[in-house]
Amino acid sequence: MQHLKTLAATAALLCGTALSAQAEDVKLSFIMCGDLRPADPAAIDKFQKDNAGITVNMEVVPWGTCQDKSMTLASAGNPVSVAYMGSRTLLKLSSEGLIVPAEISDEAAALYQPGVLKTVSSGGKYWGYPHAFSTKALYINCDLVTKAGLECKAPETWADMIAMAKAIKEKDGVAGIGIAGKDFDNTMHMFLDFLYSNGGTVLNAETGEVTLDSKETRETLQMYKDILPYAEEGPTAWERDQMKDLFNDGKLGMYVNGPWGWGQQKDKVPNQMIAPVPHGPSGKSGTILITDSLVVFKQKDPAVEAAAQKLAQALTSGQAQYDLDSSWGLTPIFQYDKVGIADPYYTKDPMWKVFVDGISTGGPEPLVTDFKSLQGVFTTMIQGVMLGEGGSVDDLVKQAAADLADVK
Repeated sequence: MQHLKTLAATAALLCGTALSAQAEDVKLSFIMCGDLRPADPAAIDKFQKDNAGITVNMEVVPWGTCQDKSMTLASAGNPVSVAYMGSRTLLKLSSEGLIVPAEISDEAAALYQPGVLKTVSSGGKYWGYPHAFSTKALYINCDLVTKAGLECKAPETWADMIAMAKAIKEKDGVAGIGIAGKDFDNTMHMFLDFLYSNGGTVLNAETGEVTLDSKETRETLQMYKDILPYAEEGPTAWERDQMKDLFNDGKLGMYVNGPWGWGQQKDKVPNQMIAPVPHGPSGKSGTILITDSLVVFKQKDPAVEAAAQKLAQALTSGQAQYDLDSSWGLTPIFQYDKVGIADPYYTKDPMWKVFVDGISTGGPEPLVTDFKSLQGVFTTMIQGVMLGEGGSVDDLVKQAAADLADVK
């Protein structure tokens, strides 16, 4: 009972001024992206019971169109009340005045995993309530490693990783590692896993100044160049999620993925290891921190906006958020021991330790108003080194930093 009381207190902390707003006969519209997860409708049912007079109409829209639909409705002056959005969209939405800041108190903010709120922060405000969180790790097929004559242990450094990939490629005749290079978002994400594991940054968190032109970035891009001979053929045609099939078929020794990879691969690759992303010469092992968020769209009716804040808070705090994280297999958004949950799910399975330990040294998905252009900057740089185009590593990094300055 005590942890339930604490969970309730946490929800109250999140609510801020909106929690005190009373609404009667308020109708909220809610767009959820992707698959319907049981934790969310259960939380909505409880919210409606706890808030007489507020009804919620939830529409589930496929990922490919849901974010565009929410933004189109808002731009047309007919916004939904709450929508599930990739946090990468928040700066664009806030700069256009389409959403309002999330009301998260300092006490509630202290309960999040370190770095999570950086993924929704800009200008000293939170623009979304984090609702899904992922970190990354290195998956290793230990059968391929031992077949190559090596002990299957986690490579600590890039040099260790390159040596392992080389042995697998030369002795097993399959790709030692998968490196994403397709024009797709996780090509940038994978590069940032390694950049953050080398102490690098993309933007100054305080000023927004571009910090990509650095020794750390050059070292990361050089590592890509050094490991490419041992990667899959034609890396510019591959994105991260496609590599799962190569890994499952025994044609790939290592690749970087989120915690969901464990369940997707354990039956086909039972002898797999999950290791921290190896670190470079200038940093410690880290990971990219990516969130999806619930955002509250600006409303003409203050009562609707206040009720929407309450709904977003109810779904992203306490037991509701814990049920989502644990049932969906997500990296925990909160430090649930501080929330009051004894023995949370991520303390029971050793594989979770890798995904949680990398949080403190990880970095956020950069917040810019034009994500497609951001993605393009990284793709051009990465494909440049893969295809031998665009000059040296130094040239590619300098050009990427210059191009990124125009994206801001």
